[in-house]
Amino acid sequence: MSEVTIGIRYAKSLIDLAQEQNIVDELKADMDTFLQTLKGSPELKAVLSNPIIAHVKKTQIINAVFGNIVNKATLGFFKLMVDKGRGEIIYTTAKEYINLYNVAKNITKASIVSAAPLSAANKKVIADELQSAIGGTIQLDAKVNAELIGGFVLTVGGRQLDTSVQSSLKKLKKDFAAKAV
Repeated sequence: MSEVTIGIRYAKSLIDLAQEQNIVDELKADMDTFLQTLKGSPELKAVLSNPIIAHVKKTQIINAVFGNIVNKATLGFFKLMVDKGRGEIIYTTAKEYINLYNVAKNITKASIVSAAPLSAANKKVIADELQSAIGGTIQLDAKVNAELIGGFVLTVGGRQLDTSVQSSLKKLKKDFAAKAV
């Protein structure tokens, strides 16, 4: 069974527990904190994933790092995962919990990459347009990539809209190459 499939199962269990205890939002914040901590410390992620390191040691590390900053249910869940020998999928489970949370709250993540920084007004217009087209709440992540030359690449879910000059030039080059042959 794949790591993602197992992570989804654990995440579903955790979100069910959170709903029973009415702490869904708290646990989402805990998962965000956990993911940010692991992104900032690849060593911690490696320790949790390492099957050679004893479960007791991993539990002590989890207590030391997260003991005072996350909910008791989250801490207990992390310890349970480690005790069950599933320390390597805590990261995946946290990501899947956030995905399930977003689905339950009707939150859609979108990203836009543009050649120049977007103003706050532009970001708001794009988010509002997406929200009216899709519904729910849009979380827009904006990035800059000067290689696009102009235009933007908008990604929502599995769909992508590429209006960049770079993409147009590549297509034009491909068309010329095809006609020249």
